[in-house]
Order: sequence, then structure tokens, then C-alpha cells
Amino acid sequence: MSPNPKSNHDDSDQDGYYQRRPRRRYCEFCSNKKKDVAKSIIDYKNLKTLSNYIDDRGKIDIRKKTGACAKCQRKIAQAIKRARHLALLPYTIDHIRLSGFSAKNYS
Repeated sequence: MSPNPKSNHDDSDQDGYYQRRPRRRYCEFCSNKKKDVAKSIIDYKNLKTLSNYIDDRGKIDIRKKTGACAKCQRKIAQAIKRARHLALLPYTIDHIRLSGFSAKNYS
């Protein structure tokens, strides 16, 4: 008789630790619709909120990082693009260096 190799083997404990799945992030804007109307508005003039969704190189953060739903992520991207067009937000890191833009300025 050949022993069954999987009879006493637990796959979840192969390396001595269990890798836990990260918690799901919920959309900040959708969850605040009922609580606080002012926070749930995505607007190109709200630079304090929009600067949270731009990384240090001036790129728009992805949904996985921001935790926004698809609908709100599209609205965020559109608002950031409008703010960039009106020169309220920088396009690239070179614009950040020259203008001295910082998210701390809008806090």
C-alpha cells in the first residue's frame, strides 16, 4: 500500500504562517452620502479632497489604492482632469517642483 501524501497535510500552513486577506475598502463617497453631504461631493474646486487621490508624482491613484467604487473613481478622475485644465492641480512632477504644490497647502 502506498501512503496518501495529502492525508495528513494542511495546505494553509505550508510555510508556518497563514496569509490573511486584506479587508475590503469601501467607497468613501458612497458611504458618506447619507451622513455628510459636504464630504460626499466630488468637485473640481475641492482641492483638499482631490489631492488625496493624486500620488507624489502627480498621477491619479488607482481604485485598488483609493478604495473608491468604479462610479466614484470616474467622477474623481474627471474632477482631477478639470482641475488640471484650469491649473488648479499640477500635471507632472516637474510642475510640482516648479510651483511648489503640496497637498499640505490645502489641509
